[in-house]
Amino acid sequence: MVGAFHEKGWKTFSDDPELTQWVADVLPAAQAAVVDPRHAHWHECEGTWFVGVDALENDGAGRVAGSRPLSGSALEFVTQLYGPIDLHKAQVSVIYPGYPKPRRGEGEAATRYRAKRDAAHVDGLKPTGPDRRRHIDEPHAWILGIPLTTASADAAPLVVWDGSHKILGAAFRETLAKVPRQDWGRTDVTSVYQTARRAVFDSCPRIELPAVPGEAYVLHRHCLHGVAPWGEYASAGPEGRMIAYFRPEMPGGVAQWLESP
Repeated sequence: MVGAFHEKGWKTFSDDPELTQWVADVLPAAQAAVVDPRHAHWHECEGTWFVGVDALENDGAGRVAGSRPLSGSALEFVTQLYGPIDLHKAQVSVIYPGYPKPRRGEGEAATRYRAKRDAAHVDGLKPTGPDRRRHIDEPHAWILGIPLTTASADAAPLVVWDGSHKILGAAFRETLAKVPRQDWGRTDVTSVYQTARRAVFDSCPRIELPAVPGEAYVLHRHCLHGVAPWGEYASAGPEGRMIAYFRPEMPGGVAQWLESP
């Protein structure tokens, strides 16, 4: 199980009663977060995407308003790999029919990339400044996606490039090996990231990972991933295709993000 994850960079989990109950407990809070005026700025892509970063009011164990803590086989799996890590407030990402539309401030090239390449990215490398330079700003330990609503398989599923974490991780390690360790978080990795990403597109299979409540998926932190467009015949309830994402940061910072399996 662990060996397959390190080879592919992702793993799915299904039919988990503990996770199903957690989803039922937190869904009302997630739905409330979407319409909370404090989160109005997260409605993007002309209303087809609620980004919802840190929108779920959970504690470090995943409890929301006195609910049970987050548990189940997916969390047990990442805890086995990386040890116990306190959870941050989860992202509540909601996709609606018509996605993707242009995001505010997004140029034509970025809009095409969103539509043609699923806005593929590695989490934690945020583009900043007028030149959109990237650094390892958020050294995540892992990515755990938990569907909160039921939607058809073509309703903008998560997309992952199989084995991409090996190409990207190797590229980051080769580049930062030439840089003093204390400067790793401040080093511009834009060019190496873009070059490695092109290599991934050329050599790694693109996999769609649709899922429903009670299921989950875990991605390696270096894995290239994105969101597919909403399919022509896709369907979901009025609440859209809603997924909670947890991405806690590595206790050891950038060094652990780079060097840990």
